Amino acid sequence: MSISIKSPKDFWCGLLLLAITAIFAVGLIGLPIGTAFRMGPGYFPMVLMILLAFLGAAILINGLRVEGPPIGVIPLRPLFLIALPIVFFGLTLRGLGVVLSLTITVLATTFAARDWNPVVALSTTLALVAGCVAIFVYGLGLPLSLFGPWVGGY
Repeated sequence: MSISIKSPKDFWCGLLLLAITAIFAVGLIGLPIGTAFRMGPGYFPMVLMILLAFLGAAILINGLRVEGPPIGVIPLRPLFLIALPIVFFGLTLRGLGVVLSLTITVLATTFAARDWNPVVALSTTLALVAGCVAIFVYGLGLPLSLFGPWVGGY
C-alpha cells in the first residue's frame, strides 16, 4: 500500500502543526499539569497542545484524501516580517517593557501586508497595545512592567 499526497499544502501544513505540537510537548515536560478543578501552570498549554495536535492530524489526513493545489512560491518577506518580530518580543519584553516591546512588534508585523497603510498600521498598533495593557497588566494583574529597565522603567 503506497501513500500518495493529494494536497501538498494540507499535508505539509498538518505535518508542521504536529511538529510544533511536539516542540511544545517537550517544553511541557517540567510543568505540573494538575486537574480540571485545580489547574497547574501546564494545564492550559497542554489543552492547547492537544487541540493543535488534533487539528494538525485532521489537516494532514485531509492532505492525503482530498485533491488540492500544489505548493506555490513561499512568500518569504511576510514570513520573516511576522516571525522575527515575535522573536524580538520574546527577547525584549523584560528589557523594554510591554508597551515598547509590543508596539515595535505589532508595528513591524504590519509591514507584512501587501497594501501597507500607515493609518491602519498605527491604529492597529495602538488598539492592540492598549488592549493588551488593559487585559494583561490591569485586568489580570500579570507582573509585567509597562516600561522596562532598558528605557528607565522598573
